[in-house]
Amino acid sequence: MVWEHFTIETVDADCIRACCNQCKKSFAYISGSKLAGTSHLKRHIALGICPVSRHNQGKDQPSPYIPAPRTNISANGNFPRKRHRAANGVGSIYISEDNYSHELAKMIIQHEYPLHMVEHSGFIDFARTLQPQFNITSVTPVQEQVMGIYFREKHKLLDLLSGMSGRLNLTVDLWTSNQSIAYVLLTGHFIDNDWKLQRRILNFITVQFPDSDTAFSHAIADCLTDWGAEDKLFTVTSDRSYAKEKNRDNLRNLLSIKNSLILNGQLLINSCYARILRSLAQDAIGSMRETIEKVRQSVKYVKTSDAHEERFTKLKQQLQVPSTKHLMIDNLTNWSSTYQMLMAASELKEVFSCLDTSDPDYKLSPQMEEWEQVETLCAYLKIFYEAANILTSPVYPTTNLFFHEAWKIHLELMHGANSQDFFVSCLTKPLMEKFTKYWDDCNLVLAVAVVMDPRFKMRLVEFSFSRIYGEDVETWINIVDEGLHELYLEYLVQSLPAPTFIEGENDTLVKTEPQEEGLLSNTDGFSDFDIYISDIMSAQHMKSELDQYLEEPLLPRVQDFDVLGWWKMNRSKYPTLSKLASDVLSIPLSTISAESVFDMREKKIDSYRSSLRPSILQALVCSKDWLQHESSEVPLGISTEISAAAVKTEF
Repeated sequence: MVWEHFTIETVDADCIRACCNQCKKSFAYISGSKLAGTSHLKRHIALGICPVSRHNQGKDQPSPYIPAPRTNISANGNFPRKRHRAANGVGSIYISEDNYSHELAKMIIQHEYPLHMVEHSGFIDFARTLQPQFNITSVTPVQEQVMGIYFREKHKLLDLLSGMSGRLNLTVDLWTSNQSIAYVLLTGHFIDNDWKLQRRILNFITVQFPDSDTAFSHAIADCLTDWGAEDKLFTVTSDRSYAKEKNRDNLRNLLSIKNSLILNGQLLINSCYARILRSLAQDAIGSMRETIEKVRQSVKYVKTSDAHEERFTKLKQQLQVPSTKHLMIDNLTNWSSTYQMLMAASELKEVFSCLDTSDPDYKLSPQMEEWEQVETLCAYLKIFYEAANILTSPVYPTTNLFFHEAWKIHLELMHGANSQDFFVSCLTKPLMEKFTKYWDDCNLVLAVAVVMDPRFKMRLVEFSFSRIYGEDVETWINIVDEGLHELYLEYLVQSLPAPTFIEGENDTLVKTEPQEEGLLSNTDGFSDFDIYISDIMSAQHMKSELDQYLEEPLLPRVQDFDVLGWWKMNRSKYPTLSKLASDVLSIPLSTISAESVFDMREKKIDSYRSSLRPSILQALVCSKDWLQHESSEVPLGISTEISAAAVKTEF
């Protein structure tokens, strides 16, 4: 209330005073880092010290500020505690320009506000109301703060990546803009030292020629060099909608596995899980376009008029329809909303069918046969929806979870395509053909991942493949088994110490460990030979970690099983296999972020952002992702120190 009677006046950068609107007398308010407060300003008005205020009290002037009367006893009958003003309380803190400019940059990053909002007069007035010393009226200092945050967070992520013992998995996504500029988004997936699955955007790179055969390989090579991970790349996931076959082949040399054709070359995954589900849903919805439009218009008729909705609700009560779902109009850019609209409407089909009797203006009701087709469609959309929903979890799912969803979709579509029901068969045959291509692209990676789940191992692969492949099941099970053992052998070889060689006169011999006792100490000279033969025989009969793991009993199935936690606990028992498991279980199957899983549109950068310099745009995109994982605030001095040299190179 004080500021109804006083106005802030800035004397200089270190001095702000409060001027009485009536007598024009000036009072101290802020001096340097000290805040004088407002008590003396209240007294000036409330106690009648202001001469003009006293003179105007009998006239039609605004009433002076009158503080609320104090009470000595609280509501519970106790005397209130005396309130002391904390030395470091909010009221006494002087907010430096570094503080508020840093927080402003974070806000712009996190909410994707335009940088030039700081030049808008409305924003400047608002900011100065909160902080009279606010002095950021151009984009340059905001850009410097953005780059400072980017370099600080990148430094933290570099520490995290350099400390990981496993390999790095990458996803490649292609974004566009209205200016026909293409961008490659590279996201890393890996297991940290605490055996937690981490997902971080690593680079957002402007690509001049996205259709070239080397566009993605160059972007990935630059990314690996940037993060010091040249020898750590395990898999790359992209999508055939933008990644050509030649693009994929050019990536094989970047993998850390020597034999990149292991598992039929599926360490390079060319199908995005979220995109195939989107495509299946779009095709299914598109096949019933006319019927769905009838349902949509029926829902609109009810939801866009209070009177119509009231009649609909009354009729529902009269018919005693038990559905608890609420009608909703779908968003045409989000296929899950169309599924939810159809689900709710189909449960209320009896109400729609009778609505014309109580509302003569309603003439849009689908026929009962059409409602039955909508219910069939919803049954398949539900499968796609539940499969896609695992990607919306706050924590990215481990790879073993995708197998469960993928093989169920394959089985349901296969049964549908062979159905005697003409409508079901026509609906699912095109979907089956499309999903089979996806399944063939990544079924071995999915199978190996679920084998690394101690609740299932090879048993679920055997069960699911028997239902999918029928008589050919043994062939496919052997392919999985051979591929898994071949991959394990790669890890085993890399875990062995490198042999030491010595040059002989004629041959290169493997250097052996010196014996403590010479030949003369043996009775017959064959003792060492017997030990040598014994070691060979025992090695031949020794089971590998992989075989030992596969032969052990399955763990009981529990819903909230932490597969990474299990491997962390058993890494001493399976030192080599646990490394393989950590890398396989972190393979990403989708290139799309959680918030875009159900989106029917491809990602586009708006005109403003595409006009920014590539370095600023990359800083904005990456920093937004990194700040979501920020556990503790780094002092501003550190961010300034980290970014000082780097910012100079950017500006």
